Amino acid sequence: MSPKPAGQAEYLHLTGERTVPGVAEENYWFRRHEAAYSALLPYCAGATVLEAGCGEGYGAGLIATRAARVLALDYDRPTAEHVARGYPGIGVAQANLAYLPLGTSTVDVVANLQVIEHLWDQDCFLAECLRVLRPGGRLLVTTPNRLTFTPDSDVPLNPYHTRELAPSELDGLLRSNGFQVELLHGLHHGPAVRELDRRHGGSIIDAQLAVVMGNLPGQTRWPPELLAEITAIRAEDFTVHGENLDESLDLVAVAVRP
Repeated sequence: MSPKPAGQAEYLHLTGERTVPGVAEENYWFRRHEAAYSALLPYCAGATVLEAGCGEGYGAGLIATRAARVLALDYDRPTAEHVARGYPGIGVAQANLAYLPLGTSTVDVVANLQVIEHLWDQDCFLAECLRVLRPGGRLLVTTPNRLTFTPDSDVPLNPYHTRELAPSELDGLLRSNGFQVELLHGLHHGPAVRELDRRHGGSIIDAQLAVVMGNLPGQTRWPPELLAEITAIRAEDFTVHGENLDESLDLVAVAVRP
């Protein structure tokens, strides 16, 4: 996939929150999300998978390369219609994640990547996940680590987020809703992105935010050198492991329905 020039997205309107493939200025965030999907793909092999909150659909497309069947849900109707057009073979429906439109014990895996932080009632959603999963089924969750994403505030700085979670908070939330936590890892910058951090005063994320803050999505003029560096980032430039969880960028959890 060759990223399109900044501002040339033809997929979905850039909201500043939804990450889409093929856009140079979005490539850091897209590859960071893609890395988490790649780490979790083995759990989807041969399974019936529900992606609860599919966004643009690229994740459901990745899951479909390994799963037996994929159903993708999103609350936004234009998004669901886009996924149905762009990813043939995936079942798609518009739905509120507080009421999953599936029968009890009907799926092997629920994937919920970079979504739970948006939900007003996380407990209700997890109760629904427990209901639709078969015994022994797995819930796959990724979410920004509150300790590094919003380190200086109890209230999320991102207006699209309702509640962000630290590692211990995610672990406790899953367990209190009836799940057994099989794995809790963190996503980190690998060597190439850490070098970009060094070259940009400690944070390539802050370097990007300094460019886009105060501009509407798609209307920012990016410094060519920075944009080239962002475009060159790959999913392989991120690592997922269980060390230094509190310092991770995103949390990656696998929880099992008993």
